[in-house]
Amino acid sequence: MTTFAAGTTDYIALDEQWSTHNYHPLPVVIAEAEGAWVTDVTGKRYLDFLAGYSALNFGHRHPALVAAAVEQLGRVTLTSRAFHHDQLGLFCRELAELTGTELVLPMNSGAEAVESAVKVARKWAYQVKGIPDGQAQIVVAGSNFHGRTTTIVSFSTDETARADFGPFTPGFVTVKYGDADALADAITERTAAVLLEPVQGEAGVVVPPEGYLARARQLCDEAGALLIADEIQSGLARTGTLFALDHEGVRADLYTLGKALGGGIMPVSAVVGRRDVLGVLRPGEHGSTFGGNPLACAVGRAVISLLATGEFQERSATLGRHLHARLGELVGHGLAEVRGRGLWAGVDIAPGRLTGRQASEALATRGVLCKETHDNTLRIAPPLVVTAEELDRGVDALAEVITGA
Repeated sequence: MTTFAAGTTDYIALDEQWSTHNYHPLPVVIAEAEGAWVTDVTGKRYLDFLAGYSALNFGHRHPALVAAAVEQLGRVTLTSRAFHHDQLGLFCRELAELTGTELVLPMNSGAEAVESAVKVARKWAYQVKGIPDGQAQIVVAGSNFHGRTTTIVSFSTDETARADFGPFTPGFVTVKYGDADALADAITERTAAVLLEPVQGEAGVVVPPEGYLARARQLCDEAGALLIADEIQSGLARTGTLFALDHEGVRADLYTLGKALGGGIMPVSAVVGRRDVLGVLRPGEHGSTFGGNPLACAVGRAVISLLATGEFQERSATLGRHLHARLGELVGHGLAEVRGRGLWAGVDIAPGRLTGRQASEALATRGVLCKETHDNTLRIAPPLVVTAEELDRGVDALAEVITGA
């Protein structure tokens, strides 16, 4: 590997020339990171207010996670599932115990977890519920974000994600998020599952009306359908509880997990849930060369250990109240609305001011990294290791940006 000593514009030029333009990043080139902070190639430090879309819940390079990865790197990193290894069963048992579930299907990316849950729900519908072959339907919510594979964008309502990628996979029914009556009307005898984000992240950290998730659970029970909760962004302490569903005391039949499950070190995802549902899979019907590999399992086990203490759930809940109080002060003073739970917020910039992109760029010049979603919304999701003082620093920078101070 050759060394390359250059400045910000040189690295960005390399990216522009050699990498596919499927992202529009801010003009910041990160070279180092620790905790809630990153440092660019010029030595400038930034407060991370995005945390890899919740992949970095435990901060950058958490010592326990790095130690687990380094230790496993010295032993074995990959066997494929053609053989057993000494980390898989422990990882699955510990994750099931943490989440109160019965079986674990390890994968790599969040999109793979969602794809896996869709496949399992369909197979369960045909083999257990008795839906005629090829007729199973999955009810989803509008403005969802579950990934960008061909099947997943088939039930997206975001035309940027869909345009020119058809023909699309059938078998999905879309209803308005948060509308329990619309959900009830969409469920039929052919419904295999309802797939929901307990909080919609990409849509702008949208929290559904109180009682909506409990009603979704009730409707699934009445119809004999599965409730699948996509907790890839909202889960693993981001909202102040292990799962965002926990805020309503609701349990899903299947959960999709990812992002924070790999601690910002490895892509680790999983579907966890009922044994009688995940148990429909048989050898050869589904798999992944890297899913459940020893390195991923070792890192995942270290993540589970951190979550098992409850420390990060409590930090998110306590610091989240501080964050939302501070952001609430800006409503009517540059912000139109603030939504969210725990250390997760979607803030709408008041019309006629900056776009979300302009605000993100202005924040970066002040040493705070955040990113827009849609035209005028910012998503704020700092690592859960952030301090109250650091939160104040980020909110103060946002106040300067939206007021033009």
